[in-house]
Amino acid sequence: MPRDHRPAKSIRVLLAEDQGMMRGALALLLGMEADIEVVAQVSAGDAIVDAALTHRPDVALLDIELPGMSGLDAAAELRNEAPDCRVLILTTFGRPGYLRRAMEAGAAGFLVKDGPVEELAEAIRRVLTGETVIDPALAAAALSAGPNPLTGRECDVLKASVDGATVADIATKLHLSESTVRNYLSSAIGKTGTRNRMEAMREARQQGWL
Repeated sequence: MPRDHRPAKSIRVLLAEDQGMMRGALALLLGMEADIEVVAQVSAGDAIVDAALTHRPDVALLDIELPGMSGLDAAAELRNEAPDCRVLILTTFGRPGYLRRAMEAGAAGFLVKDGPVEELAEAIRRVLTGETVIDPALAAAALSAGPNPLTGRECDVLKASVDGATVADIATKLHLSESTVRNYLSSAIGKTGTRNRMEAMREARQQGWL
């Protein structure tokens, strides 16, 4: 819709999505809503806060898995740096652990990408009024799944295990002793019911705990 046909006060939206085609499609479809204006688009998580401070969006629509910084970590930073900006997580991965982490980071909503754009536009309007909007099926799954059993440090060592990192590599990266790293890995493996740290990392990612 032409800009001069918009209401005097459109909802200003920041869109963070690493897939160019998806980002462009979302921006185009949301831009067709009379009361919504996409004022910024970014493809990396570590660009979100700067874009929010520059463009002052009312709502930040964030994917989770982004290069540089996850949408969940960016949501937590936005809570501190741009507290007036409401965060709505939009992701392909409807994992209960992700939902819990999003709520802990201060997100006002959590939706999966397979819904119609009309529902997304309505969710943007609702979070701006102070509502919390959560995909109903995912909310039910999160309640039945229970909390993340891993401690923060156990999550850290699993994240640092990517790409075949050795115990020594992890210890250096996290400024821990090798024996401490082994203890955290052993505990994480036990809690996830897996056989080794790579399986533990995969299981934790699948549950949305990392």
